[in-house]
Amino acid sequence: MADTTTYEDETSREAAADRLRAIAAELESGPTADIQVGNKLLALSPGEPLEYAIEVEERSPMLGGEREAVTVTLGWEEATPQEEQDADRSQGQGHDHGRDQDVGQEPTQNDRSGESETQSEQDDSLL
Repeated sequence: MADTTTYEDETSREAAADRLRAIAAELESGPTADIQVGNKLLALSPGEPLEYAIEVEERSPMLGGEREAVTVTLGWEEATPQEEQDADRSQGQGHDHGRDQDVGQEPTQNDRSGESETQSEQDDSLL
């Protein structure tokens, strides 16, 4: 069984960029990636290759107001223990993380959003 954890919030452009940089740094840092999703810290094991998709939506004023949205999706098969060991050796470091750790802080929430929920789904989508 696979779990999907989602989180939505309104935030500043700077804070959104910081979150994206944190995900990028985790993907580059080693065989596992700790990804913060709301108040939950998830330890993921991305294998190679990663599937990458980007979608840009531009809505005209005729459809209820101008709005733009960018959706970035990353997906992968979970790395095998051997792949993780190989990555540890090649990078000279490793993450020793448990799976799905709760973090002791609550996320900042605005009136429109801020909910975290877990559902079953197969894909490891990050954004």
